[in-house]
Amino acid sequence: MKWVEVKIYFDAKDNRLASDLLAHIFFDCGLQGVVVEEPADESLEDWGKDAIKHEHYAVIGYIEQDDNLKKNFQIIEQKVKRFEKENGIQCDMVCTEIDEIDWTESWKDYFWPKKVSARVVIKPVWRAYAWKKDEIVVEIDPGMAFGTGTHPTTCLCIMLIEKYLQAGDSFLDVGTGSGILMIAAAKLGARRVCGTDQDKIATGIARTNLSLNMIPEKDATVIHGNLATGVTESFDVIAANVSKKVVFMLLNDAKRLLNDNGVLIISGITEADEDVVLEKMRRLGFADIETATKEQWVAMACILK
Repeated sequence: MKWVEVKIYFDAKDNRLASDLLAHIFFDCGLQGVVVEEPADESLEDWGKDAIKHEHYAVIGYIEQDDNLKKNFQIIEQKVKRFEKENGIQCDMVCTEIDEIDWTESWKDYFWPKKVSARVVIKPVWRAYAWKKDEIVVEIDPGMAFGTGTHPTTCLCIMLIEKYLQAGDSFLDVGTGSGILMIAAAKLGARRVCGTDQDKIATGIARTNLSLNMIPEKDATVIHGNLATGVTESFDVIAANVSKKVVFMLLNDAKRLLNDNGVLIISGITEADEDVVLEKMRRLGFADIETATKEQWVAMACILK
């Protein structure tokens, strides 16, 4: 199978936020396997001494070379032009035809073990890591699913899960991707974990990662479906690392599925949208108990009043 690699070079005042927004253009178009390249800086120490270094910021997405190629490329091109206009940033797009094997494996060069909270370490299965006694190591192979654990929104989610999930709690992850939040919750003491995703590839990868981390099948359920559609049981902790638009769609289901004294954890919100999201949540009966920020991204822990 052939693919077209779409590489977007850019230079912005806040390059990391710009790269996140550009990556979401690919995700919104249903593309998987998005890679973000950053120039080398002191933060590379967190990724390992052999991590690949780059000279420019770039976001890379992959479009399948099929009958929808032209349509998908036009949509991405339009969204990038809108991004340029709204943010005053010039982008350069470079397209290259590649074989599937060229990118399904090569992206792994960018993924290294990383400690994302007080106790949780995300470790790709193909890397070695000497963990400390008090650490919880989540083994992950994201494949083509969103969720390597290194994005600020995922780190914030895991930090809040670690803080508010109690041993024996039930846990739901809406939009589970690679299953990373489910696995973290299970290893932090959840008695039962459940995840949903509308992408069949993601649900398969999530099941594989749960198995890699020796989470028993009887304690974990992965559902193929949109948001919380098809979920009937209630939970002590619900997490959703999604966009503002999806949060608004999810809130009513969250009210239905959250146990008494349960905690809703949401992420994927930019600081610019924080007040709008909080206002909407409060109107629906939620009260925020903690807000955490990282690199201009926001995560919130909330309860029902």
